[in-house]
Amino acid sequence: MRGRPNIHVNNDLIIKTQEVFWQKGYNGTSLSDLSVATGAGAGSLYNTFKGGKKELFKRSLEQRREVFFAFKDSIKESENPIKQIKQFFLDIGETNDSWHQKGCIVANTLVEMTFVDNELKDDAIKILTETEEFYRTIIAQEQEKGKLKTKIPADVLAKYLISFWCGINSLRRMYPDNKILKTQINLQLEILK
Repeated sequence: MRGRPNIHVNNDLIIKTQEVFWQKGYNGTSLSDLSVATGAGAGSLYNTFKGGKKELFKRSLEQRREVFFAFKDSIKESENPIKQIKQFFLDIGETNDSWHQKGCIVANTLVEMTFVDNELKDDAIKILTETEEFYRTIIAQEQEKGKLKTKIPADVLAKYLISFWCGINSLRRMYPDNKILKTQINLQLEILK
């Protein structure tokens, strides 16, 4: 008789659960949804992830943070980091409807978990503030080099980019039309000159 399948904590499993959380949110996702997505039984999931659904969700957020770190590393190596940051936003206008409807799991978490779960809300805030600090550092460096002419302080511009990120992820759900999104993104990025 075969025993229960052994679940290995790996990126593939986190990606599968992340997809469900991205589409349904934390509260809308059931253990059954996660079992279907991963092909693992509820008992196996709980044996592997002692923190249950919340641990899986936290790991999903952490995976997005790791993706950001990879993006951050590529920008640090760039000769034109502002151009690369702009391209990051412009690439939103090249995605498909499915991606538009998902928005950003981190921004989604901040909205969903406010007044519900401070720990998950704070995890999302941490990722966004790390991103903000990274933008602030890059913008300040480029201003010092004279490559960015705007006199708006780097900390203000960094917060602006976070506001823009959170906003564009709502707008893309309202208008999942790449032409509209490209127009809006280009307009917003004019501040980075």
